[in-house]
Amino acid sequence: MNVTGMAGHLIRRLNQLSTQVFTHRMQQAGFDLTPVQFAALDTIHANPGLDQARVAARIAYDKATIGGVIDRLEQKGYVERSVSKSDRRAREVRLTNNGRKTYEELLPIVAELQSEILSGLEPAEQEQFLMLATKAIHAGSRDPQ
Repeated sequence: MNVTGMAGHLIRRLNQLSTQVFTHRMQQAGFDLTPVQFAALDTIHANPGLDQARVAARIAYDKATIGGVIDRLEQKGYVERSVSKSDRRAREVRLTNNGRKTYEELLPIVAELQSEILSGLEPAEQEQFLMLATKAIHAGSRDPQ
């Protein structure tokens, strides 16, 4: 058995590459942000007032640890939390003005680095990869997306 040719190993390695490229590009641009923090920012930007549990669900992240991600975004001044008026146990999250400005600065960087992650593939192969990865994720998950 050759593990290096197995789907799980290849997906793990691609995730490592993706994280490395993302981290390097963020550092070059002067930002201290992880891929998960950006995914949370993107979700909050698109859904102002979403509660933390729903942010976690939308980015396929663990509900138990999303609080730490949101804590770090709050410490950086990108988001603010408030108690939900409809459910006092829930914390709603919104981007701050600084968070919106930062998100807008990050968007072109994140868009550009996508092709860098798959730079070994031709553009048509990149599209095919994205289609197949999306299909595999939707077939194998019960995400609310």
